[in-house]
Amino acid sequence: MQRKYLFLLIVIASIVGCTSHQNKESDNLVFRYNEHSNIGSLDPAFARNQPNIWATNQLFNSLVQLDSTLAVKPDIAKHWEINDSTQTYTFYLHDDVFFHKDISFYKKDYKDSTRVVTARDFVYSFNRLQDPKVASPGSWVLQYVKDYKAINDTIFSITLKQPFPAFLGLLSMRYCSVVPKEAVDYYGNTFRSHPVGTGPFYFKLWEENVKLVFRKNKNYFEKDQSGNSLPYLEAIAITFLPDKQSEFLQFVQGRLDLVSGLDNSYKDEVITTNGELQEKYKEKITLLKSPYLNTEYLGFFMETDLPEIQSKTLRRAINFGFDRKKMIKYLRNNIGIPANNGFIPKGLPGFDMQNGFTYQPEKARKLVELYKQKTGDSSPEISIATNSQYLDLCEFIQRELEKIGITVTIDVMPPSTLRQQKSAGQLPVFRASWIADYPDAENYLSLFYSPNFTPNGPNYTHFKNNVFDSLYRVSLRISDIEKRKILYSKMDSIVIAQAPVVPLFYDMAVRFVNKKVKGLGINPQNFLVLKYARKEK
Repeated sequence: MQRKYLFLLIVIASIVGCTSHQNKESDNLVFRYNEHSNIGSLDPAFARNQPNIWATNQLFNSLVQLDSTLAVKPDIAKHWEINDSTQTYTFYLHDDVFFHKDISFYKKDYKDSTRVVTARDFVYSFNRLQDPKVASPGSWVLQYVKDYKAINDTIFSITLKQPFPAFLGLLSMRYCSVVPKEAVDYYGNTFRSHPVGTGPFYFKLWEENVKLVFRKNKNYFEKDQSGNSLPYLEAIAITFLPDKQSEFLQFVQGRLDLVSGLDNSYKDEVITTNGELQEKYKEKITLLKSPYLNTEYLGFFMETDLPEIQSKTLRRAINFGFDRKKMIKYLRNNIGIPANNGFIPKGLPGFDMQNGFTYQPEKARKLVELYKQKTGDSSPEISIATNSQYLDLCEFIQRELEKIGITVTIDVMPPSTLRQQKSAGQLPVFRASWIADYPDAENYLSLFYSPNFTPNGPNYTHFKNNVFDSLYRVSLRISDIEKRKILYSKMDSIVIAQAPVVPLFYDMAVRFVNKKVKGLGINPQNFLVLKYARKEK
């Protein structure tokens, strides 16, 4: 009896041991991250914010894609030709790209419940992107497009209304992903939660607010440089803990493979004031940093009647009146680049061609005194509207500007209220950020082009300058990036001279990654690309 009992214990132990071993093996093939801001849709037509973009990046492909240096590379299009005289782009497509297997293809009797992607699928996807019934926030991407058509199964043509040199970069956006009509028709409004694409991973499970799972697409068309199949991972598992501190704790415990961004709840715990990993984490965590195409700034609404805002002298005094380097070091642990150049951030052509505002307190005080003499205003005062996330930065600026003679009050409001009132021109001074939609400096300079006054465009300051507008229009007709850089620099210098904004800092993308993860990388748009990632045992 005892012998039989002992044998049973050995069998149970061996089963448990094998199961545990299998779980560890499986764990090395699953990439786990948390999305604290939640995901609203897996439909690429609604890939408006980072959580949606990160998820849909794994599921879909477009004609072109960006590499880690933001260079445009082939994706479903193998190559393309551009006819400058007619503004026509002709794309030659792969003939071996298949949609994910899905029940929506059964009624068409396609082999293995899938089919190959053709140029007609891009016609359908672009039509859908512009369909008012779909109401995609990305419909603007095709605003420069005059016409598009399928020449045959593997040739797709796009003709523009006018020159737009950044157009290829626009096509890399997730909005321009190819989707199958069969799946959209089959799932209808629930396509957002039953996506069917061509990407390196396919949709498996979504329990909203709890867990989202993608599985490896074994029919994916891209290979690595050695000719091996992509992706390397078997699955992606996404959780939705709303608290950043809890997210970081899960990461430290090894239950997550990635944490993105630096939250105040743990920044001093993990990062030194010089922007490096604390010693105790160096053996377990890899820190990845990159310039991020995001300029943080204060904006002045130029059509206000307030004399402080109307005065270029006082606006320049504010720009000279605080130490950006000190602000970033002590409030952001050196994760960020002081905005001492222009409005164009680091990582884009034109950034390093400009001398912007540096900390010059004596010059700032003289400008304040000059303002007082011109206006008779003995106590200039401004109010900065912000949300709670940036309160510490605004309080720092408040203290510094009071030293040069400017009284500052801070109006803290919910992010949604801030966005609404900023767009409506109800805030004389507001804190804002501009994250690039596509990798070209034109995207940043469009904020100062007068036809773009809100609500018709992103010119929240209602800045108007005839010379700037003229240079902007000329730049749209020049395809040579080196020549455009010269114009971009001239436009940026006008923004600096007129000071409708106060550039604060150029952001940095930051990732804390489990040491087991290799090949993840980081890029200036902070997009998550997992097809090259792998996990070591």
